[in-house]
Amino acid sequence: MLLLLDVDGPLNPWAARTPPPGYVRHEWRLSRWRRTTRHAWLNPAHGPALLALAERTQAELVWATSWEDLANRTIGPALGLPQLRVIGLRAYEGSPEWKYGAVGRFAAGQPLAWLDDDFSLFASARDAFLHRRREITALIPVDPAAGLTDAHLATAEQALISPA
Repeated sequence: MLLLLDVDGPLNPWAARTPPPGYVRHEWRLSRWRRTTRHAWLNPAHGPALLALAERTQAELVWATSWEDLANRTIGPALGLPQLRVIGLRAYEGSPEWKYGAVGRFAAGQPLAWLDDDFSLFASARDAFLHRRREITALIPVDPAAGLTDAHLATAEQALISPA
């Protein structure tokens, strides 16, 4: 079982005008990124909550974000997460299949719950992805102005512990 995590939207509520309650600004100086400085609003409670959810459901946490390996060097440590496997997505940016092709290949044969803010993009690719999947597949949309909530985590847990 997999619990897929996007950064921007679920963990970093980029569309919020001010940080939602509990979120703290983090900033990193980076090289080999489009900008030399990146920042994110992160809620430190999300790391322990995600780890607890993964333990309860026996799901593996996996990055499904354009941050790719950078998430393991920045977001993960800020939230207290260990190194996670990464689904390579950057090559698909702007593609009509968006993240679905890479996620489909990575998650083949495994149930998944996926936290992301962009499921409304590329509706035909989303529908084709869901049509091909035979395993439990919960796409859990997160408002990028509010970020991840307890309700999202409860939805993911229910999806991962319930039969299809």
